[in-house]
Amino acid sequence: MGVVLAVLCAWGCAAHSRPALPTSEHGRSDLIKTAEQVLVDQCLTARGAVGPPPRQEVLFGTGPAEFSVTLATGYTVRAHADGCLAEAHRFLYGDLARWFHAEVVVNNLRPEAEAQLGRDPGYRRALAHRAACPDEDTRCVRASGLDEMRARLEPARLADVRAAHREDVITYDQLRDRAVHRAAELLEDPPTPHRKGPDTS
Repeated sequence: MGVVLAVLCAWGCAAHSRPALPTSEHGRSDLIKTAEQVLVDQCLTARGAVGPPPRQEVLFGTGPAEFSVTLATGYTVRAHADGCLAEAHRFLYGDLARWFHAEVVVNNLRPEAEAQLGRDPGYRRALAHRAACPDEDTRCVRASGLDEMRARLEPARLADVRAAHREDVITYDQLRDRAVHRAAELLEDPPTPHRKGPDTS
C-alpha cells in the first residue's frame, strides 16, 4: 500500500505540468503495476469482494477460459476475460486478447530458446557430462564446458526466437507503451469513492 501511495503522490500531487514518464523498464513496470493495483482494488470493491484475501474467482474470473495460447515448448497458458485483473488489463492495454497473446509469447521467448538449445548435440553432451558430476566438484563442472557453451549459443538462439515472433514483440511493445500512458493518466487523476472510476473500454 505504501508503494501505491508513494506513486500516487508522485503522479497525482505534482504541479499542473505532467511529470515525465519513466524511461527505464523497471520504472515503467512499477507505474503499470501500481495502476493495475488501483484498478483491481476498485473493481473488487465494486463487486463486494475485497479481502484479505480477495475472492479468487472475482480476481481471476470463472468458467471456461476465453483466452488460450499454446507455446512452442508445448505448454498451454489460459486466462479468463471476466475477472478484475482482466478488467484492469483491458483499461491499460486496450485489446485484451492481443495483449494476452503477446505477453504470453514474449514472456516465454527464453524458455523457447532454451528448448532449441537442448536439441543441439554438443550442448546435450555437455549437459550429460555436467549431470554426471558429483556435487560440489567444481573441476568436473568446468570440464563439462556447459557454462561456456550456453554463453556462446544462447544469445543466437534467443535472437532467432525473437525474430520468429517479431509481430508479437512489436505488439507487446506497442501495448506496453499504451499502458504506461494510461497508467500515468489514471494515477494523475485517480478515482475516488465519490467519483466513478475510469472507463475500461
